[in-house]
Amino acid sequence: MGRILPAELDERLGTDDEPVLLDIRPESEYDRAAIDASRNVPVYDDLRGGDESTLRRRLDELPDDREIVAVCKMGIVAKRATRVLDDAGYDASTLAGGMSGWKGYERDSLSYRIRSLWWRLRG
Repeated sequence: MGRILPAELDERLGTDDEPVLLDIRPESEYDRAAIDASRNVPVYDDLRGGDESTLRRRLDELPDDREIVAVCKMGIVAKRATRVLDDAGYDASTLAGGMSGWKGYERDSLSYRIRSLWWRLRG
């Protein structure tokens, strides 16, 4: 199961290597803030409760020829989505820090820089 840092994702956006961004957060949160070109499949609450069936039923909506990057609030529930995608044969990763990490990256906040260092040290 892979992980991608916000800076790495940003470098790939708009290139031939752009992944599919699967934002699993509830629609209301997605509507408030989302990464450009992401698609919303609101299965966050189901996955958080341990129910993977909704995401599994919707896998046919995703291309199987590109990497899928799962996005949630903080990256925790997206790890579950990434595991489901991996199990189904997709090349999948989790956005480290989720939307919180992405927003921190965009602002170049001190907390983001510290978390980014931690992520890189952990490998």
